[in-house]
Amino acid sequence: MKFMEGYWLKSEKVQPSYATQAFTVTEIEHGMRILAPEKPILSRADALDITVLQIDFVSSSHNDVEVIITHHKAYDSHEPNFRLRKQPDSVRVRIDEEEAVMEAGEITVRVFRKNWAYRFEAGGKILTESGFRNLGFMRWNKTASTMLPENNYLSQSYEPYVMNELSLKANETVYGFGERFTAFVKNGQTIRTWTEDGGTASEVAYKCIPFYMTSEHYGVFVEHTGKVEFEVATAKVEYVGFSVPGEELRYHLMYGETPAKILEVYTNLTGKPALPPAWSFGLWLSTSFKPAYDEETTGKLIEGMVERKIPMRVFHFDCYWMRALHWCDFVWDSEQFGDVKEMLQRYHEKGLQCCAWINPYVSQYGDTFEELVQKGYLLKRADGKGIKQVDNWQPGLAVMDFTNPDARAWFAGKIKELLALGVDAIKTDFGERIPIDVVYADGSDPVGMHNYYTYLYNETVFRAIEEVRGEHEAVLFARSATAGCQQFPVHWGGDCSASYPSMAETLRAGLSFAMSGFSFWSHDISGFEATATPDLYKRWAQFGLLSSHSRLHGSDTYRVPWIFDEESTEVVRKFARLKCRLMPYLFRMAVIAHETGTPMMRPMPFAFPEDPGCRYLDLQYMFGESLLVAPIFNDQSRAEFYLPDGLWKNLLDGEILEGGRWYEKTYDYMNLPLFVREQTLLPMGGNALRPDYDYTKDLTLQYYLPKEGKEISCEIPDLSGKTVLSLHAVKEGNIVRFRASVESHVKVIVHLPDGKMVSGVLNGTELRLNI
Repeated sequence: MKFMEGYWLKSEKVQPSYATQAFTVTEIEHGMRILAPEKPILSRADALDITVLQIDFVSSSHNDVEVIITHHKAYDSHEPNFRLRKQPDSVRVRIDEEEAVMEAGEITVRVFRKNWAYRFEAGGKILTESGFRNLGFMRWNKTASTMLPENNYLSQSYEPYVMNELSLKANETVYGFGERFTAFVKNGQTIRTWTEDGGTASEVAYKCIPFYMTSEHYGVFVEHTGKVEFEVATAKVEYVGFSVPGEELRYHLMYGETPAKILEVYTNLTGKPALPPAWSFGLWLSTSFKPAYDEETTGKLIEGMVERKIPMRVFHFDCYWMRALHWCDFVWDSEQFGDVKEMLQRYHEKGLQCCAWINPYVSQYGDTFEELVQKGYLLKRADGKGIKQVDNWQPGLAVMDFTNPDARAWFAGKIKELLALGVDAIKTDFGERIPIDVVYADGSDPVGMHNYYTYLYNETVFRAIEEVRGEHEAVLFARSATAGCQQFPVHWGGDCSASYPSMAETLRAGLSFAMSGFSFWSHDISGFEATATPDLYKRWAQFGLLSSHSRLHGSDTYRVPWIFDEESTEVVRKFARLKCRLMPYLFRMAVIAHETGTPMMRPMPFAFPEDPGCRYLDLQYMFGESLLVAPIFNDQSRAEFYLPDGLWKNLLDGEILEGGRWYEKTYDYMNLPLFVREQTLLPMGGNALRPDYDYTKDLTLQYYLPKEGKEISCEIPDLSGKTVLSLHAVKEGNIVRFRASVESHVKVIVHLPDGKMVSGVLNGTELRLNI
């Protein structure tokens, strides 16, 4: 929020009280406490009629320092709290007349007592700092004081805010804040964490995460579920400012030598992503939203994919598995579908998993509405006049109250009924249109609950699936999110349009989402709104099948490839099969994401933080640690992409290019820039028809562009994520030595820098290959 008009002048709407002095410093459990008055206290008189802020610096977990800035301590906002896993580091505090210093993990907090300022240090350098007029309590829209005659009391009215600003260095870049469709580098943007259903073409976002990281090795998580306003080099171009309404501001400063280490700290606090089942990485086909469909139609869509030998793994039923005007009452449309359990069983026999759409709302004409009203499971009006209802999306729509444990159990029971029929995954749509003029069962502040609602919604559904199917078998297709929702994958990018600009904004948002702690992400291939040209469909299909999760879904038409042209069928078939063959590599990347919080789709500045050429790249990414993907965003088949230092080989056409520079090339629809970095062991599976199989069977190990004397390894997981085979390779002169952790039969191929390829077979545990 902008409290200033330029650098020097404050807004006429605000009366600020800035910290000016560390008047007292005391050591507390896990940290230190500062009392910071709005003016220096140099005499007893100075301590009267004064605003004093309490500022606690405490260790929250390893390399995570929490800062708590409090004005009035007895204020209770009733804001719901994120569920955090705090495990404080041991702390050392030193206090003297000039400064107070706290050391926790690798972070040092240094507070200057007389000329107020504080800074965070790590790795032998200053990470960021806050000083003159950077921390304060703001009285916004303050009215004139009035005397209340009945008690001779002076009354004031204002909106309370607490703000803090952290410095930026020259050329420091800021990333994150959730799935944002605006520019990937967030410098120069005002960002509000207020979840809304607004499509992909504006600053509105489905997934608002009050977390950012910068190119200077730190991240900031503002620990508030409600609206947080960030001024990212806007109100003051040398700072990131953040503010919240109320009497307290809590944030975490997290240090990591790399972006991956920062996300590891962040997800240690907010939760690691679950490991999705291997089958979920295959191609999903949807009924789409509006086209009429029944059991006969869905059968024809599936048979069309089978006839064309396109491997698909999940079939999705969108909204109209229920009757119109009844969403979401969990009742199948009996006129369109006969014996649902029998139908889903037939699909299972075809090797498919099944997904069904839901949302957390119910129409007043839904079969369950009266029951929910009677039991008190819906959000109530703030004026006490019954249930909150709107005519938006569905007639007389009401919203589930997930703060009511009984309502959560009821909703989870409906999910389990779907699972009993044969549904395997749930698309948890919506969760953004949550009203604030309501009353929650647990008394939560409705403004704070607006963003946090999606956590309770998705957690309820995910845990219900997990209870029935077991660990690593639960998967969602969720649209809304807040901090912590990375624990309930997968998320998709919402309602994009059939255009290249929309495809580009979709990728930008996915990369920002990845920088915000989310590891598994998808999007509607070829766009949700409108229908793509065959050209766009083929290019988006390449991108979609080189994403962690891949779905054909749209609004007005089916998205099966043959309705576009025959070449579209060939493209989808080729890249769907390629993804299946890459699964030994991709599923290992998924396991790493599950264990560390490192996303599968890695933005270029995440993967190459020391390469200044990567800082602003938002139209390409690393797919795991070894594959670079640069989708094509025009109808001229022209690709523009940057390769970091080193040698790179195109996985598809074998071209070898030198890194450290830009390239512009043209590619047909069967090709695109998909490059393997040097010194990579890339395992390729033997099954091109499904993503879930024994990855050690018919395995081919590709050693790309080996570097002399440097050993490299890769791990092959089973379908539970457990490593069952480790493979190692090292080049020593004209010999490449391969080693396996267990007896194996693996074909090996060495890709040399001169374009030559040498192959052999590892039978047993060792192979010495002459190149």
